[in-house]
Amino acid sequence: MLKSEEEILKKLSITDLERANAYAKDLGQGLQIVRTFPQGVTIFGSARLPQDSKYCKMAFSLGRMLAENGHAVITGGGPGIMEAASHGAYEIGGRTIGLNITLMHEQHPNPYLTDCVTFEYFFARKVSLAMSAKVFVFMPGGFGTMDELSEILCLMQEKKMPTMPVFLVGEDYWKGFDRMIGKMIALRLISAKDTGIFKITDHLSEIVDAANRIGHPKVSENFYDGFREASAIQSQVA
Repeated sequence: MLKSEEEILKKLSITDLERANAYAKDLGQGLQIVRTFPQGVTIFGSARLPQDSKYCKMAFSLGRMLAENGHAVITGGGPGIMEAASHGAYEIGGRTIGLNITLMHEQHPNPYLTDCVTFEYFFARKVSLAMSAKVFVFMPGGFGTMDELSEILCLMQEKKMPTMPVFLVGEDYWKGFDRMIGKMIALRLISAKDTGIFKITDHLSEIVDAANRIGHPKVSENFYDGFREASAIQSQVA
């Protein structure tokens, strides 16, 4: 059993150390850019949808509405839903942050970003997308979007991150997900109260209202900082 950091380092190969340094560098640059803007609304969704699709049109409208109310729009920085949301906010002078990632296909920074950083690793990007958000919005997407959604829901369910509003936009798309949630409840895989973590809606004003109720945190403040301190205090008491 390893008893100290020194013993852990002795057990690591050069390759392991290089990999750990690469992870730390990627995460560090993400956290650095997160500290340059106030927490806003993070919007997830497919990179593959064309701009004339109904979901991209909804994302464009949402981005515009959020910017009109002074909220930063954060996306994965690529095309599809991400581009549409960024475009809507950018068009009226809103701040649009793109947390991009290097992929084999599809992913290139869209032209409507005021700030952009590119990641190598998904986990570092997901941490940064989460820490950027006071409200989460999930629009139709594939494996990547589902991965991000399930991780956020799980972390909130287990109190591993602050509970924040989570909206699933596209009622027709998320019907199947809602049925799956019902099956999970029936099998007691989750509890009925877990459904309160998210809301399925096509009413974009609900999202804007939720962001407005939270307000505009200062750049120097982040909900995760307080959450970390609260968790530390709780563990000390226990």
